[in-house]
Amino acid sequence: MKELEITAINENLVKVLAFVDKELEKVGCPMKAQLKIDIAVEEIFVNIANYAYRPECGPATIRVEVLKEPFQVILSFVDHGIPYDPLAKRDPDITLSSEERAIGGLGIFMVKKSMDDIAYEYKDGHNILTIKKNL
Repeated sequence: MKELEITAINENLVKVLAFVDKELEKVGCPMKAQLKIDIAVEEIFVNIANYAYRPECGPATIRVEVLKEPFQVILSFVDHGIPYDPLAKRDPDITLSSEERAIGGLGIFMVKKSMDDIAYEYKDGHNILTIKKNL
């Protein structure tokens, strides 16, 4: 498992994506899966940067683990900001027009749909969001 600890600010998104992509490229992750993972990483990290420590900023830890059987990547995002379970919120009704739909929730909905598994836990004062993508 590889780990990056970084200040959760929007300006560090480029470093987070570079870290994740480097690990994915090492194991020959297919480009289509890598693009989906990158979108999920962006959504999750930006949410941590914008909301976890409001109005301050704090650290985030990104962990990347690759399993051989089954061949999958597991990414965990850890922060010790405000406890928040993004999975507890109802999915947006995508049949409504953008004007009729409530603001928020679409990003995490996209993450749920593009990953093979997503889980949240609050443990020892930390939010831990874990996503898995089968390769």
